[in-house]
Amino acid sequence: MTRTLDLNCDMGESFGAYEIGDDAAMLEVVTTANIACGFHAGDPVVIQRTIRKAKRNGVAIGAHPSFADLYGFGRRRIIGDRPDDLEAQLIYQIAAVRGMAAAEGHAMTHVKTHGALGNMAAEDVGLAETCVRAVMAVDPQLSFVALPYSEIEKAAEKAGLPVVCEVFADRTYTDQGQLSPRSEPGAVILDIQQSVDQVLEMVVNRLIPTIGGKKLVAEPDTLCVHGDTPGAVQMARRLRKELTGAGVRIKSFARPGG
Repeated sequence: MTRTLDLNCDMGESFGAYEIGDDAAMLEVVTTANIACGFHAGDPVVIQRTIRKAKRNGVAIGAHPSFADLYGFGRRRIIGDRPDDLEAQLIYQIAAVRGMAAAEGHAMTHVKTHGALGNMAAEDVGLAETCVRAVMAVDPQLSFVALPYSEIEKAAEKAGLPVVCEVFADRTYTDQGQLSPRSEPGAVILDIQQSVDQVLEMVVNRLIPTIGGKKLVAEPDTLCVHGDTPGAVQMARRLRKELTGAGVRIKSFARPGG
């Protein structure tokens, strides 16, 4: 049986006069786009523009909600004492992208948490459950893109949400299966060959290499390249070529025939 894999990118992260990432070029490579919802990046015009470009390219789309952290690009750990507030913020973000997608005739397929929110929810049961409740409140048919070995994955499965197992092309992993903190040297992979080697190990051999030398078993459904990583488009193109050469069919997890 031919191995299939979705290739996704976090994008729509420009804001007003500030341009981040080459979304137009990336949308010619990937099969799925996770669109910033305005809380860490993005604005209504950027969201609409990204959805339209994704639709033209036949790329599936999802919401990429975060903490309310424009200043820190959603990468600051914001600890609040009112989980209901965060749940409302997440519902607001998911519903906004879903509504704009509906207006463009391009149905939203999934949700993937961004930055510090995603990293914290991967380890925190309560935060993971808050994220899952927000998705369920908007649409229980939406898929939840999650790290293997994460509390988000467990909470989504428990709630009955479709879960999509994600691995990263441009990040290293801890021995616990979490993403290495960006504050640590080497956490972000910029060397394309290093990325290729890691990705083939994860996708072809189903093993996630960790910074401690472990190999964690995983069954990835989708591979992420961050749109704001330097050289992201070149990395995505090379990865798609290498994966295809290894016998992997690249198609969106949301479009069985695509």
